[in-house]
Amino acid sequence: MNGTIAAVNRWGFWATAAWAVVAFLVGQFAALAVVVLWRSAKLNAVLDTPYDGILVTLFIFISNPVSVAVLWLAVRLAKSNAVDYLALHWPNKRDVITGLIVLVGIIALSDALLYVSGHALVTTFQTQSYSTALAEGWLPAMMFAAIIVAPAGEEIMFRGFLFGGFARSERLVWPAIVVISVLWAALHLQYDWTGMLQIFVIGLFLGWMRWRSNSTLLTLLLHTLFNLEGTFETVLQMRFFS
Repeated sequence: MNGTIAAVNRWGFWATAAWAVVAFLVGQFAALAVVVLWRSAKLNAVLDTPYDGILVTLFIFISNPVSVAVLWLAVRLAKSNAVDYLALHWPNKRDVITGLIVLVGIIALSDALLYVSGHALVTTFQTQSYSTALAEGWLPAMMFAAIIVAPAGEEIMFRGFLFGGFARSERLVWPAIVVISVLWAALHLQYDWTGMLQIFVIGLFLGWMRWRSNSTLLTLLLHTLFNLEGTFETVLQMRFFS
């Protein structure tokens, strides 16, 4: 299915963008409402520690399913099949192997560049959310949220829904990949410019794999492994080098 644009009834460019914005905002406000109601007595402490492990976990667990539900509604209103619209297809073995090899190469190169340039491999966001989640007994939940839930929500949003609506022809594929990667990187405001640049590069890679394989399930797998590697680095940093 290399480079195939599936023939599916889709929303246009601006409608796709509007649905994505609505899905994102509804998810964020739903998570914010739960946090405010549940932790109202500790709201000042939450605001003082925006990377609190419980706060991060709650936002991931609540915002992603809500956003996906909104996008699912958009697909239903377009009178399309969600599997085809969001490219929830099993990838072939060749694309899986290619994706794994390239992912390892990108991670190794980016870590090497960070190391030689004097930048930390593990960010303040990662260490603070890890330490607070550990102290509050939420570490397993936060790890599951970061490794599984967040990639699932983001891949359905970016490489599923947005890619399908933006890459409406072969000539629009790479402009769509670049725009989606910029939007995805901009969403990660918890990182500095080096972290956001890494996210952008990974976004280009995931967009290419989405186009090559016509499988958001493959990009979900690769995204999950990327987050797993980042979590592993955080554990090593906090347990042995802090």
